[in-house]
Amino acid sequence: MLRLSYGQKLFLLATVPLLISVAMISVLVANQSRQLADREIAALETKLIEAKRAELKNYLSIARTAFVNIYGRAAPDDARAKLEVTRILAAMLYGQDGYFFVFDYDGTNLVAPRQTQLIGRDWTGLRDVNGVPVTDELIRIARSGGGYHEFDWPKPSTGETAPMIAYVNGLQDWRWVVGTGIFVDDIRSSVAAARAEVEARIRTTTYVILGITIIALLAVFATGIVLNIRERRLADAKLKDLTERIIDTQEEERGRVARELHDGISQILVSVRYALDLAQHRLAKGDARAADSLDKGAAALGGAISEVRRISRDLRPGVLDDLGLGPAIKSLTDDFSARTGIATEFETVVFRGRLDEEARIALYRVAQEALTNVERHANATLVSVQLRGSRTGAYMRIADDGAGIDRQSGHAAAGLGLRNMTERVEQLDGTLRISSSDRGTVIEALVPLSHMLRPGRRTNETTEKESA
Repeated sequence: MLRLSYGQKLFLLATVPLLISVAMISVLVANQSRQLADREIAALETKLIEAKRAELKNYLSIARTAFVNIYGRAAPDDARAKLEVTRILAAMLYGQDGYFFVFDYDGTNLVAPRQTQLIGRDWTGLRDVNGVPVTDELIRIARSGGGYHEFDWPKPSTGETAPMIAYVNGLQDWRWVVGTGIFVDDIRSSVAAARAEVEARIRTTTYVILGITIIALLAVFATGIVLNIRERRLADAKLKDLTERIIDTQEEERGRVARELHDGISQILVSVRYALDLAQHRLAKGDARAADSLDKGAAALGGAISEVRRISRDLRPGVLDDLGLGPAIKSLTDDFSARTGIATEFETVVFRGRLDEEARIALYRVAQEALTNVERHANATLVSVQLRGSRTGAYMRIADDGAGIDRQSGHAAAGLGLRNMTERVEQLDGTLRISSSDRGTVIEALVPLSHMLRPGRRTNETTEKESA
């Protein structure tokens, strides 16, 4: 799986919500703008169409005024009156493409001044390019009292097909359809231009939002770089400090071992050497006290062996590898109580889990460091150590009734020990909680289940009877 650095996680945490928010805002703005524009454009188109229809109705009213007297006095079969009316309508042109047309109820065209090829021919069943009926529908509307009809028709000025609105009325005595029409392609063009303008504005708004987003991302990226550099510097400083503390700790431990070897084992071995030399001298003289000198030398040698074992146990207790964490800490508390005279209680609870080697060493060193701090700084009279397993991992609690960390005279030294304990547990992804008051100090360490070995796996702790 992909493992991200701290800087990458921070960058993703800052950019992903920003990108999602910007995308949602862009979609919302675009949809709202389109909906508003569609409503406005639809309203505008409706108004323009209604204006065109009103204009058509006025044109036809003017035309009726021009021939109403002739029509009113003529008989249904008055050919002369019909001819005069057709001449009047044929002469009434307006605009570039405006004219009046006449069909009889049988579908024959009688007047078409701008498209004379239609005159005199039967156009029953005529349809436009989209299949919309033209002649038959105009006749039906005229016979029913008049009205509007929309269809596509060739424009006289260009010859190109364009949408047209026609308004017709019927002369029932003559069985005529009289009408006129207006092409509305300019309206459709205006509507299309308005829609294109809206889309252009939406694109412009989207580009602006995208530009602002890019600037924000660059700012986040720059901030992330700055933070990353800062975190690296802090990490380098912490690493340097940790390295120095490790070196200091190593030197301190070497000095302690050297002092113990010089002050303890070295002096004991010198006394052994003196006792052996004295015994050799007495044996050479036949002195009966040579046996006493050998006994003293043997006793001193035994003390040296015990001292070596104690130093070895402090460095790495063999019981930790042989029997496990529980017996190792029990031995540690017993030695602590015997050496300091501080009453010590140790309690452990049996559970089936087993700790891996890193967890055992870490918890042992935490207990060792805690007891060392108690011995040097706490002035305590009672120490309690608990070790058990839980649903979340292995748990260890060390409590004393001493003066507390804040009142310890060796606070700086204690602080170094506490940092060492914290770092050991954190390396295992565990937690270390320290609470201190004038009534004492409590240290709680929890190692997660990830450091628990499977029950079937063989370890050095197969003989252990408690939580480690």
